[in-house]
Amino acid sequence: MTLEEDVLNGLKRKCSTEGIAFKEALNGTLREGLRADATRPKGTPFTQRSFDMGSLGGVNYDNISELIEQAEGSGWR
Repeated sequence: MTLEEDVLNGLKRKCSTEGIAFKEALNGTLREGLRADATRPKGTPFTQRSFDMGSLGGVNYDNISELIEQAEGSGWR
């Protein structure tokens, strides 16, 4: 396992502050993270709301090329 430098430095500080071995600091930190992740409340599923925006008369919404040409002009390609 390779630890990134900021993680390694954080664990070394924890060892120094708490007077514990590196292995103990690493295992304790991992346990705390795993416990916090397991007890975190699950979010509600995302629901997309849609609204009827109406339509413009005489516009064919089934032909994307035609819509772009009406919006951008004949030289859009």
